[in-house]
Amino acid sequence: MGVGPDSIKTKVLNVDNVKGSKKKDGGGGGGGDGDGEVTGCWIKFKLFGRCVSSRAKVESSISSSSTQYAESKSTNDTSTDQPVAPVASSSTTSNPETSTSTPDITEELKIASQLRKFNFNELKSATRNFRPESLLGEGGFGCVFKGWINENGTAPVKPGTGLTVAVKTLNHDGLQGHKEWLAEVNFLGDLLHPNLVKLIGYCIEDDQRLLVYEFMPRGSLENHLFRRSLPLPWAMRMKIALGAAKGLAFLHEEAERPVIYRDFKTSNILLDADYNAKLSDFGLAKDGPEGDKTHVSTRVMGTYGYAAPEYVMTGHLTSKSDVYSFGVVLLEMITGRRSMDKNRPNGEHNLVEWARPYLGERRKFYKLIDPRLEGRFSMRGAHKAAQLATNCLSRDPKARPLMSEIYEALKPLPNLKDMACKSPYFQAMQSERTGSNSSRNGSKGQSMRSLSISNSPYHQNQPHRSPKPSPNLSDKR
Repeated sequence: MGVGPDSIKTKVLNVDNVKGSKKKDGGGGGGGDGDGEVTGCWIKFKLFGRCVSSRAKVESSISSSSTQYAESKSTNDTSTDQPVAPVASSSTTSNPETSTSTPDITEELKIASQLRKFNFNELKSATRNFRPESLLGEGGFGCVFKGWINENGTAPVKPGTGLTVAVKTLNHDGLQGHKEWLAEVNFLGDLLHPNLVKLIGYCIEDDQRLLVYEFMPRGSLENHLFRRSLPLPWAMRMKIALGAAKGLAFLHEEAERPVIYRDFKTSNILLDADYNAKLSDFGLAKDGPEGDKTHVSTRVMGTYGYAAPEYVMTGHLTSKSDVYSFGVVLLEMITGRRSMDKNRPNGEHNLVEWARPYLGERRKFYKLIDPRLEGRFSMRGAHKAAQLATNCLSRDPKARPLMSEIYEALKPLPNLKDMACKSPYFQAMQSERTGSNSSRNGSKGQSMRSLSISNSPYHQNQPHRSPKPSPNLSDKR
């Protein structure tokens, strides 16, 4: 983790491009086969090539002594999830996130009793020697492999039997480091909830760090929203939003100690076989403020486009920072657009800024809805979701609702049946929009055609005739 006494620590997220040329592990329990998988064997081999050096280090250093963790984050790759840009320098040295000393595992690792302790060879066998066919994806932490273990133990079993797991390896040259590995173990080792990915166990041998999670067969929400040809149905989107809200509400209001997630985004929402949402990747999670404290002061980390503006500006972290991020994700579900997309026209790169003018106006609101849904969404549900997104994205953090309030508001939305495509109001508005677009396109086409004709020598030489232009007419000189 790129830490220096005079630097702002940022998190550079999973390597990925806009067109979805490869999978991501979602930073947690691992993406899955079936619906969560990107087709094409070359993609797996391309990904595997990126993991080979990490795998070689994992295998070669088992017999070596422990080494100090270099907490530097690689920024060699481009990503759709851009890190939060540093906005100020800090000379604070007492902040625990600035420490670069060799970790004392016995003091830092608070192992929960329910976690299983694996040895490296067990996980090597469980993933079939980390072979390409077992590769699920790659993230800032390292590569994630599919494996199979004994239902109640740590022994590897034959593929397709026992318990299917996702094994995440720590890439020593990667974007995340030892402290985030510790955070992952310490938080997920203690936190048990249906909407959090389950951490099954860990491996710690010499300087090797691996984590073993439950396998999430549907992959990430990001994959379903932005990478698949078929649009994710509206009711499913609302079900996923409801589950994610419940997970955040647990962290903020129900856990023994409040937790601020700090990295809520579509790639960190994983889906089980029934599309139940589970939060993954707790590497950036922080204990929330307690007692009279109103916030946690921390170096600015997260993903640009999701991070709350007041947190980016001040480094003051609260649960309302997570609420803002939830609003961004909810807006992504409504629109089918990424939080940041520089492939869009100017003025539409930042989703929140583009959407704000439409959120408060009923007639403009429908321009926000993912056009791939083709009217197959609930009118009332869409308005309610947009209203919730607006409240979550308030520039005043105190005006944002609690996650428990958001969860209660979302409860009825997956079951609403008033489809927009059956609404006369929506149909009339769609017809009006279609007619307006056709009229504009027709006028534009006619004017361009007239311009092409009037500027041609043929037209200038024949002022009293209206010839039908030939395909090569405008090329004449």
